[in-house]
Amino acid sequence: MDVFNGFLSVAVHVVVAVLLVFYLPISWICKLIVSVFVKPFTKEDVRGKVVLITGASSGIGEELAYQYATRGASLALVARREHALREVAKIALRKGSPDVLVIKADVSNQSECKRIIDETIAHFAQLNHLAVNAGILSSSLFEEISNISAFRQVMDVNFWGAIWTTYYAIPHLKNSHGNIIVTSSIAGHVPTARMSFYNASKAALIRFYETLRSELGSDVKITILTPGYVASEITKGKFLQKGGEIEVSKEVRDVQVGVLPVGYTDKFAKVVVDSACHGDEYVTWPSWYKPFHAVMFFAPEIVDWYSRTFYLTKPGVDSSNALSRRILQATGAEKFLYPYSIRSPDNKLKDIREIQKK
Repeated sequence: MDVFNGFLSVAVHVVVAVLLVFYLPISWICKLIVSVFVKPFTKEDVRGKVVLITGASSGIGEELAYQYATRGASLALVARREHALREVAKIALRKGSPDVLVIKADVSNQSECKRIIDETIAHFAQLNHLAVNAGILSSSLFEEISNISAFRQVMDVNFWGAIWTTYYAIPHLKNSHGNIIVTSSIAGHVPTARMSFYNASKAALIRFYETLRSELGSDVKITILTPGYVASEITKGKFLQKGGEIEVSKEVRDVQVGVLPVGYTDKFAKVVVDSACHGDEYVTWPSWYKPFHAVMFFAPEIVDWYSRTFYLTKPGVDSSNALSRRILQATGAEKFLYPYSIRSPDNKLKDIREIQKK
């Protein structure tokens, strides 16, 4: 057996290398042909179709609602904050959605996820797109966590909230040959320090839905989103802290985001809906994040060096003195790299008013 494994260790590397040499150029050419000559003529029309979005009260989920609304889709909007949901629903109706159902629910509860699907089907009698988007972000060094049990909610919301909702939605999505849009993160591919639980939850989403894609085949399309930082409550600094409390901390945000640019959520949402309607399997946005997949695969030590250098401080030194934040403060780059909407936690109402004017 040892001899056989030794033979395979050599043979498999050679065979795979040869296959890739021939396969990759052909694959790239085929993808280019499809993107130029096929995709422009095969875009799905969602007018009159039903889209369910979790985490729809703010951020990516809110903007997805507006994008689908402008295309004439009916919406089922899900979040824990009913008042904020109703504000989003009003704007979505004005933007062109023929009908909007508001569902107050907590996706970290399995029975609530079933109720979400049941209420959507009872109201619309169909489901075409499911956007599992609800999520929370944690930011703390693992060894500094003082309430470890509180961090279960990261997996409960980010991972299980998506999986439970998907489980109950699949029969209806198969009937409509629908689409699942999964909000993961570039952190699921390229993990950085201080976000161990968040990174794990997003990596789990990617692997789960890649597996589900192979199981469902052509019955249900799956579009996996791996964005960088985009304007949302998370990039305003809303994190699960080391003590188990969820708070808004500009200092924690500045450490975690640092001098990485934060994209506009409405632009990202437009890219997402366009991609979903074209049946794309992955969306990485902005596109300059894509090469980091290769860096993580071929040179993970570079990612480790980056994490330790920019996000960690020496023992006993306040984490707010991390190099990422010091560079941000020294350069004043926040006003160039961060959209106005996330520079102050109090800008949500202003954002809604700006959208209403459009």
